[in-house]
Amino acid sequence: MSEDSEKEDYSDRTISDEDESDEDTFMKFVSEDIHQCALLTADSISDPFFPRTTQILLEYQLGRWVPRLRKPRDLYGVSSSGPLSPTRWPYHCEVVDEKVQHIDWTPSYPEPVYIPTGLEMEPLYPNSKEDTVVYLAEDAYKEPCFVYSRVGGNRTPLKQPVDNYDDTLMFEARFESGNLQKVVKVAEYEYQLTVRPDLFTNRHTQWYYFQVTNTQAGIVYRFTIINFTKPASLYNRGMRPLFYSEKEANTHNIGWQRIGDQIKYYRNNQGQDGRHCFSLTWTFQFPHNKDTCYFAHCYPYTYTNLQEYLSSINNDPVRSKFCKIRVLCHTIARNMVYVLTITSPLKNTDTRKRKAVILTARVHPGETNSSWIIKGFLDYILGDSSDAQLLRDTFIFKVVPMLNPDGVIVGNYRCSLAGQDLNRNYTSLLKESYPSVWYTRNMIRRLMEKREVILYCDLHGHSKKENIFMYGCDSSGRCKALYLQQRIFPLMLSKNCPDKFSFSACKFNIQKSKEGTGRVVMWKMGIRNSFTMEATFCGSTLGNKRGTHFNTKDLESMGYHFCDSLLDYCDPDRTKYYQCLKELEEMEKHINLEKVLDDSDTSLKEITLDLESSSRGSDSSESNDSQTDLLKLSSQIKNKKKHLKTKKERNSTVESHQNSREEEQETSAVYLHKYKEIQHILDTTQKPPS
Repeated sequence: MSEDSEKEDYSDRTISDEDESDEDTFMKFVSEDIHQCALLTADSISDPFFPRTTQILLEYQLGRWVPRLRKPRDLYGVSSSGPLSPTRWPYHCEVVDEKVQHIDWTPSYPEPVYIPTGLEMEPLYPNSKEDTVVYLAEDAYKEPCFVYSRVGGNRTPLKQPVDNYDDTLMFEARFESGNLQKVVKVAEYEYQLTVRPDLFTNRHTQWYYFQVTNTQAGIVYRFTIINFTKPASLYNRGMRPLFYSEKEANTHNIGWQRIGDQIKYYRNNQGQDGRHCFSLTWTFQFPHNKDTCYFAHCYPYTYTNLQEYLSSINNDPVRSKFCKIRVLCHTIARNMVYVLTITSPLKNTDTRKRKAVILTARVHPGETNSSWIIKGFLDYILGDSSDAQLLRDTFIFKVVPMLNPDGVIVGNYRCSLAGQDLNRNYTSLLKESYPSVWYTRNMIRRLMEKREVILYCDLHGHSKKENIFMYGCDSSGRCKALYLQQRIFPLMLSKNCPDKFSFSACKFNIQKSKEGTGRVVMWKMGIRNSFTMEATFCGSTLGNKRGTHFNTKDLESMGYHFCDSLLDYCDPDRTKYYQCLKELEEMEKHINLEKVLDDSDTSLKEITLDLESSSRGSDSSESNDSQTDLLKLSSQIKNKKKHLKTKKERNSTVESHQNSREEEQETSAVYLHKYKEIQHILDTTQKPPS
């Protein structure tokens, strides 16, 4: 059921496994003639007195068939009394029967990034007919576009190109979120892999997740994925692939680990259609013989993982009181998009209007790190701490934890089954093609009619930059106060999480290509604090985390820091708010000043114009005399140099600012040099003509 009031059309719903099993059960009972209470659908016996339907069941009682209605499906998709809604795939997708599960585990020490030696190989394998194809998924392009879905996808028996295992690794990726297309054995212990592009596109080869069996311990294997399309990658900056061993999990309780040697990301000669492709290669030794192992680009978080997590909330008598789970809409494959409403129950005497906070994630299915942040947020906001209770008492939270379940299920990196990037279509009116973003936008619009939405944040993963940071929208053309105000929450977040969140990496602008994103559309709808939070696939360059990968607990902790910063932002004691505002004003002055000083070819007239167009705090608009402006500029440098904030200081807590004298002295030396340059210009302009 959609949260939107419009009646939803279910006429295209295909028959589920449950429906089909009724007919099989009846035929079994009829043939054996041993059961007195069998169930079947009216369609099963072709009874002319009953319409063709799967909602009417016929129960055999006292020698005759008695019709009754099927028990209604759970209204909200998660039920304490039955299984989860089955996962639906495009009908042609091959899917293995066994369910893939991984344990939740955190390394006891930070995992360092890879340091290149300079000796890494660039294996370029010529195409040879003697190479052995060891894995080949069914052609994903037998249909030009999405046609229809079914539970379990294609149910024909799965095939493998190789039957004789001997010492050959066996690969599999026909499970939820897997996306391997082809594997070729190019040498005794070397394998060339091709990942599948997003379904119904020929692009977006970034995410990978696959299984390897028939392993041999102590052998150095090389894996090379040959069809990446991005020229730049975090693998060039030390990121390692993720590895999971079932034997390690069962015997030592060890889960996903960062692994690999000889890691290199490089351009290859596999380009097609005038486009170049890029390869990722690494070597690795498996820890056990005959093990079942997995490799992944980032920590997997599937649609089934989400459904199980939501079921645990729904079954919890405490959390379910203040977290209501509803179905926002259905995707084009008929999978459910969930929306969570989190707040303390309103009392009859409580007439105050609670403000709203909105979080969304996984509009890009391969950005699994966003799901781990959402999980951390939900773990905290649904917890029993006094701060969590205060947040629930103060706000109404709307959370859409997985906007693109279809893409998550089939292992896409960026697109939905419409073959489009949903995060470029928030302005679209095509509800049938982009239901999740259409209903999300509609839900937010209706919410804004009832109460103020103080913050919207869409969570993403970033493939080129380290750390965690935010993108906001530029209000400089509207109001100076808004221009600084929308930077306060990210600045607070950087202070509360200085070893993960980088304020200096945040950007606040609107590119034309981003006008259809959730961040921009919600901002134009009137939400002043509208952000995209980007979490790296790699790790941190800040503080104690510098040079290490983020693990799942690091990502989950961002959910807590988000809540902590929200409390700071809305604290009735506005001390922290105004401290951040003042710091942002100082940053703005220094940025404008550095723009002037860094341009050695700028004329005095241009300097004057820049000063007149800078922030009002500079007081430079009071005079048009160039020498007076330069003298004021010189005076500003003298007066401000003791109060400049370094990058390290800006990323620290408020308390540490009071004890950071050494950094200020180091910074002042730089500005003293700038001051001398300006003084030299003044002396030159004031020198009387000879």
